[in-house]
Amino acid sequence: MSAEVDEKVLQAVREKAEEGRLPCPVALKLAEELAVPPIEVGKAANALNVKIVRCSLGCF
Repeated sequence: MSAEVDEKVLQAVREKAEEGRLPCPVALKLAEELAVPPIEVGKAANALNVKIVRCSLGCF
């Protein structure tokens, strides 16, 4: 699955995730900083088995 996700997005998720979790506001900020749709950050998180937490918008 990670072959479908840009390596820069995967690396950013790896760097920001703590204990296999990534807060939703951080994920949204990553998407903005990397100029990718939020779903791409979600795909990277899934590929890395990182759970997006504290999300109330249902973006991921």
